[in-house]
Amino acid sequence: MPEDSPVSECRLVRRLKESEEIFAQIEHWTGSELRLQRLLRTDYPDDVVRAALTLHELRVRASTRFSRASGMWFDRVGLEQATSESVARHKAQRFTGTVMDFCSGIGGDSIALAESCDVVAIDRNIASCLRLKLNTDVYGVRNRVRIICARAETVSPGDLPVHVDPDRRSGRRGRSLRIEDCRPDLSFLREMIRTARGGAIKLSPASNFPGKFDDVEIELVSLHGECREATIWFGELAGSATYRATLLPSGESISGDPLESPTHVGQPGRFVYDPDPAVVRAGLVDRLVEQLGFRRLDSAEEYLTSDELIASSFVQAFEVLANLPTSDREVRQWIRRSNIGQVEIKCRHIRVAMESYRRRLPLSGRDSAVIIVARIAGRARTLVCRRVAGQPGVV
Repeated sequence: MPEDSPVSECRLVRRLKESEEIFAQIEHWTGSELRLQRLLRTDYPDDVVRAALTLHELRVRASTRFSRASGMWFDRVGLEQATSESVARHKAQRFTGTVMDFCSGIGGDSIALAESCDVVAIDRNIASCLRLKLNTDVYGVRNRVRIICARAETVSPGDLPVHVDPDRRSGRRGRSLRIEDCRPDLSFLREMIRTARGGAIKLSPASNFPGKFDDVEIELVSLHGECREATIWFGELAGSATYRATLLPSGESISGDPLESPTHVGQPGRFVYDPDPAVVRAGLVDRLVEQLGFRRLDSAEEYLTSDELIASSFVQAFEVLANLPTSDREVRQWIRRSNIGQVEIKCRHIRVAMESYRRRLPLSGRDSAVIIVARIAGRARTLVCRRVAGQPGVV
């Protein structure tokens, strides 16, 4: 049997579980990793040492995503695909009763669901099922999760609500952004939407989800300003909106139909704004403009502007210091006359070789600035700005 087979993985995980004292040695070690490996190999087999060091590394990496990461059980792919704790808890708020969690992996969603629901977790990988079982112990929800090792296509949800996290690694190199390449595939997901009572499908926010599903609510979820997930809500769990953008950890959201809000374009005012990526990916920039009174710099740009400061968690705010042509000479002259020594460069639809651009600037001062390269009324312009600080709701 190959050493990297799921059954062999399970054996190694169990041996590691029986040798948990190894993690205390790793955590408190202050010398070189090479010396640590030599020391550990005097008491443990090579494969246990390698697995322990890898798991320790993954636990450290996962500490920003899980509050109990230091005791959780991961593999590299499982951690990469696991839903962050705060995102999973946000989704779990819509579920009640007993929930089927298809493609449960190491258990990010199953654990969050089990805090208020009974969960049937299904995954075809026996090693993932074992890690999920151990992780439910870490979070104290073991008695609320029943684990089935099986292919999603072979298990019927009956009349239960479902959560599905399709595998985006369909045997190809790396992850695919095409839903057609997921396992279970697009036809399975559509059939689930058609026949199940209701539920959620987790997808990458960069995937090609627009136009793939009918009669659903698509929620783009942002965590600390990073768009983490596209959730396809269907059946009785779907809201009335076509699209929704939600910010975590605050839980604020904006919703609507991207085609229903008019586009308001105007010249730059004193302030410009960069909308949260969840708002952009949900196509709700014009909805945000409509609700809060911004205007767009250009119909092809997501950057917004206003004459007076508008405080909102949905945008990052910048005060405009200069509105310049994209000419390197004019930008350099302005920078040279200022006291700027550090810049952040932002662009969306105009390509900028940022490091090369930065090297050409005479950055000899002490102040910081943000350079936004964007279309304004159809022409490329350079806005030199500074971040707005200390305003309620402004990131």
